[in-house]
Amino acid sequence: MNTQLKRKVAFALSMGIVTTGIISFAILALNLGFSARFVPVWLRSWGMGYLIVVPAILLIGPRVQAQVDRMIN
Repeated sequence: MNTQLKRKVAFALSMGIVTTGIISFAILALNLGFSARFVPVWLRSWGMGYLIVVPAILLIGPRVQAQVDRMIN
């Protein structure tokens, strides 16, 4: 695996953890509130979100970056 691909995968994994953690926490807190079930439901939601977001970042991210580059240049 070349360095650029490793970098993209590492970025997707890291960004996925941060974004899904923040979003799942906020949405769950708004919809469920802080009950006894909050942590287990949040962890399950976080995990599902992570499984969806990482491939999306890897597949959609380059296209979005190309669009942004075209708009700026």
